[in-house]
Amino acid sequence: MKIFLDTANLKQIKEAVSWGIVDGVTTNPTLCSREEESFEDLIKEICRIVSGPISVECVSSRADEIIKEARSLAKLADNVVVKIPIGIEGLKAIKALAQEGIKANTTLVFSPMQALLAAKAGARYVSPFVGRLDDVSHDGMDLVDQIVTIFNNYGFDTEVIVASIRHPLHIVETALIGADIATLPFAALEKMVKHPLTDIGIERFLKDWEKVKVK
Repeated sequence: MKIFLDTANLKQIKEAVSWGIVDGVTTNPTLCSREEESFEDLIKEICRIVSGPISVECVSSRADEIIKEARSLAKLADNVVVKIPIGIEGLKAIKALAQEGIKANTTLVFSPMQALLAAKAGARYVSPFVGRLDDVSHDGMDLVDQIVTIFNNYGFDTEVIVASIRHPLHIVETALIGADIATLPFAALEKMVKHPLTDIGIERFLKDWEKVKVK
């Protein structure tokens, strides 16, 4: 399973990359709005730090405008993936961009039908938002399971990015289901490393080491 970092914060990205486990980054307008750097400089720097796919969201609403914006974003770096919300205009744009070799990440996916249509249109990735479904009393991971099954049934190359992750259990379920990618905030990534029994074990070993006789 690939791990993407869901942030536009350069400090967090650099720190996570130093761990050797980051395969890509996903951004969105909200995340970018929190940073001080200009948008283009920020995206270029993220693409420099991380060699894997960097998702950058289109904010246009009509297909022709989305296509124009996506082409501009794709020119920022070779590893830019354009994020396009699911919808009729989005599908039109995804189809056209796929024919040009521009990779698209279909975002704001909340049903298996949406994911299926995105894959048929040529999306490289689809992003089901599990946390937001959980927030309205639906099981977001059930959606991921359905999408993975559908894609496997028909041999789609489209990869599933599990997004809107709220806690470490979402990450475990993502891996158990067999989804391709989990994109998570830095805080969730930190939690993956930690376990109270690990901390206790380290503390005991260090105390015992103090008793060891060394020359």
